[in-house]
Amino acid sequence: MHIFAALCSIGLILIVLWDAFEVVILPRRVTRKFRLARFFYRSTWRPWRFVATRISKRGRREVFLSFYGPVSLVFLLSFWAVGLILGFAWLHRSLVTPMRMPDIGGGFLAYLYFSGSTFFTLGLGDVVAQTWVGRALTILEAGLGLGFLAVVIGYLPVLYQAFSRRELNISLLDARAGSPSTAAELLRRHFDDDAFLELSAFLRDWERWAAELMETHLSYPVLAYYRSQHSNQSWLSALTTILDVCALVMVGVDGTPPHQAKLTFAIARHAVVDIAHVFNTTPRMPQGDRLPPAELARVRGNLLARGISLRTGDAADRKLSALRRMYEPYVYALSQHLLMPLPDWDISSQSADNWQTSAWERVAHV
Repeated sequence: MHIFAALCSIGLILIVLWDAFEVVILPRRVTRKFRLARFFYRSTWRPWRFVATRISKRGRREVFLSFYGPVSLVFLLSFWAVGLILGFAWLHRSLVTPMRMPDIGGGFLAYLYFSGSTFFTLGLGDVVAQTWVGRALTILEAGLGLGFLAVVIGYLPVLYQAFSRRELNISLLDARAGSPSTAAELLRRHFDDDAFLELSAFLRDWERWAAELMETHLSYPVLAYYRSQHSNQSWLSALTTILDVCALVMVGVDGTPPHQAKLTFAIARHAVVDIAHVFNTTPRMPQGDRLPPAELARVRGNLLARGISLRTGDAADRKLSALRRMYEPYVYALSQHLLMPLPDWDISSQSADNWQTSAWERVAHV
C-alpha cells in the first residue's frame, strides 16, 4: 500500500507539472482530451455562465463575465500549486519520512504543512526532514516552487501583452465600423468620392490581426474569456464583422478588388475554426438567419443610397450563402458558449460610437 500511494503521489506531481508545461510553456495547441486545465475550465465556466444568464441587464452581465478570465487564471495557478503540495505531502506520508516536529504533532496534516512551507520556500525550520530521502524531496519541491513562481511571473506579462495587442485593433474598429461594428457600416466609412479609401490596406492589417489572434488564442485559450473594454465590443464580434465584409467583397462590390478580401477571409476563417475546435464547440447554424433575403435587400438598398453597389442576382446570393456557411456555424457556436453576441450586417438605427460618448456628455453625431 505504501508503494502504491507513493506511485500515485508521483503520478499526481507529474500530471500537474505536465499540465502546467502545456498551458504556460508549450507554444502550440494540445489535442489530448484529458487535461487538468480543460477539466478546470469546464467545471468552473458552466456555473459562471449559468449565473450570468440569470442577470437581465446586459451591462451588469458583461461586468460579471469580464471577471471570469482573470479570476479563473488565479484559481488555475492555485489549483496547480495545491496539486503539487498535496502530491509531495502524500509522497512524504507514503514513505513515512521521519520529521522533527516539536510543536505540531504527527499525521498527514503535519506533512501537508511541511510540504506547503517547502513549496513556497518559507524556510521556517520548525519541521525538518531527518533522512536523506526526505531532504532530497525537500530540495526538489523547493526548486519546483521557485520555478513555478518564476513561470507565473513570466506568464502573466505575456498573456496581458497578447490581450493588449488584440484589443488595439478592436478599439480602432470603433471609428471604422461603428459601435457595435457592422459590415455595411465598415464599407460606408471606407467609401468617399466614388472610391474606397484604404479598404485593401485595412483588410491587410486585419489579416495579420486574425493570424495573431489564432496563434495567441490557441497557445493561451484563457484569452478567449477576456472581454473587451466596452460591452458592445468583443474579439468574436470583430472577427465576424471582418468575415462579413470579406464575404461581401468576394461576392462583388463595385470599386474594390476581391484579392485582399480572399486572403483575409482565409486566415480569419482558419482562426475561428481552430478556436472553436479548442473549446470543442460543435458548429451549428444560427437559430435565426443573420441575413434573411429581406435584410439583404435592405443592406443593398442602404449601401446603394451611399453610392456603393453590391452585386445582385441568384448567383451572387448563392455565393454569399456558401461563404457564410463556411464560418457562421463556428462563430455562432462560440457565441453561444462564450455569451458574446454576434454583430448585425447593418445598423438598425442611428447610434453614437463609443468615442462619441462619455460619462458626462454625448457629442453630436458627425
